Amino acid sequence: MHTASSKYKVSSVLEALNIITRGRVVMNWREISENSNPYVVTKTSHIPGKSVIEIPGLVFGNMEKTITKLGVVMTMTESVIELASAMGIELLVVHHPVAEAANSGGVPFTNYLPLYDIAIIELHEAFHGLHPGITFIHGHRVQKTDTCFGGIHGNVLHVGKALDEIKTAGDIIRRLDHFIGRNIERALLLSEREVRSADCIEETTVANSALLLNGDLDSPVKNILHFFPHTGFNTEHLYHALSLYPETDTLIASISRVRSTHPLVQEAKRLGLTFIVGNPHSVEILENGMPLAYALDYLLPGLDVYVLRERVTATPLQQMGHQEIQVYGQEIALGYLIPAGMKDPVRLGGDEIKSNLLWLK
Repeated sequence: MHTASSKYKVSSVLEALNIITRGRVVMNWREISENSNPYVVTKTSHIPGKSVIEIPGLVFGNMEKTITKLGVVMTMTESVIELASAMGIELLVVHHPVAEAANSGGVPFTNYLPLYDIAIIELHEAFHGLHPGITFIHGHRVQKTDTCFGGIHGNVLHVGKALDEIKTAGDIIRRLDHFIGRNIERALLLSEREVRSADCIEETTVANSALLLNGDLDSPVKNILHFFPHTGFNTEHLYHALSLYPETDTLIASISRVRSTHPLVQEAKRLGLTFIVGNPHSVEILENGMPLAYALDYLLPGLDVYVLRERVTATPLQQMGHQEIQVYGQEIALGYLIPAGMKDPVRLGGDEIKSNLLWLK
């Protein structure tokens, strides 16, 4: 039986997050203008207008707002917003930084979020390096963590020793499959293919299982360097790390991935190091989101805490949706998007389209 939810102010959630992050949360916006919080950082590829400032704190909403339901999410999208709205979730704690329009369906926050009375807190770099969970899942015990390796904020490097039960590269790969419940994800995907009569649907977590890019399944594992390529970790960083930790025998790249042709993998081959690609970004909601959600649940008893996980699939166009939506897509394309002079009945299958949508005729 579900008990009545406890009520908290958004400010109480910020206080809880400040406890969890050891004081890294922006509690007053003066910290931004005064540059006094090192976790307020700008992320940019120097594409005009596309940079974003990370603000670990309340980025939209009212501190005094009362909430009974909170959602923990990795990346905010319009799908997340709509699900939160349907469930009556009043506050989203988002790991990744949010940006106007990019994370709110192409429109400003002020046009979207007030419709559903949703407040937003973000964390990202302020949450990194607080716990050894990702390394534990990947089979090693952290000896040292540097969250600014090479002077790049957010370029996290873990130095670890294999857990007692981890003897080989194969042990790590099997451990990852078990922890993430990849067998469940595979079963779910197979069921979806059957229900939709579409045998070519792919899903992110299933498609990105752990890989061994150098070495063998029985290669011994003891001393590990664990990094995240999308944070900027490169071969120069690898050389520097190996100079500091020459005993290293295994490299693990996780969250983001590299291909077998990547320079980091080529260097691993040259140096005779085992190279494992671990969990993809799609399961960070389990690796980082679950500990965060449980910490909030502990500090704010009675608050309804939900974990919002997006599941992304890819389906060949010809298998996407049911017959009516297929016809709809083709007719809209041919009726409105393809200029009349470019219509080739043979190439576009003109006569094969049988319409039930009389409003287009």
